[in-house]
Amino acid sequence: MSKSLKCAVLTVSDTRDAGTDTSGNYLAETLARAGHEVVARQIVKDDIYRIRKVLSDWIADDCVQVIITTGGTGFSHRDSTPEAVLPLLDKEITGFGELFRYISFKEIGSATLQSRAVAGQVNRKLVFCLPGSTHACETAWEGILKHQFDETTKPCNFATQFDDA
Repeated sequence: MSKSLKCAVLTVSDTRDAGTDTSGNYLAETLARAGHEVVARQIVKDDIYRIRKVLSDWIADDCVQVIITTGGTGFSHRDSTPEAVLPLLDKEITGFGELFRYISFKEIGSATLQSRAVAGQVNRKLVFCLPGSTHACETAWEGILKHQFDETTKPCNFATQFDDA
């Protein structure tokens, strides 16, 4: 069995609530099916400081290893997840956004340019910021995260980062 990671899921949205959060539900259910533990989950308005508040709490929480956000990565004036997250990161995983957009391009064409998916590491925790559509979350999970959260993926994966934790 693969290592179980302790994950937190944050939905960034001005319109979704617990009943309409299909992306957050998808991520939480998929993580659990893959053997990971969802230790925290929240919905927050698309506001830089509200996003940073939740993330800062989770970054300081020893029970959280991985944070996945969904929403707020687009190009509209309200989308502010990258602006909220990037200053918090110790290291950016620059290839994540590039790989996500490469995979997404095959599915949605040039519209993927408007995705500002980002990822990084902070306080020995991994943070992945995904678009708000459920399909985009599926794309990121199936194409990247599923494999990188599995310690058997070779030659390297993110799961082994927590071996000495």
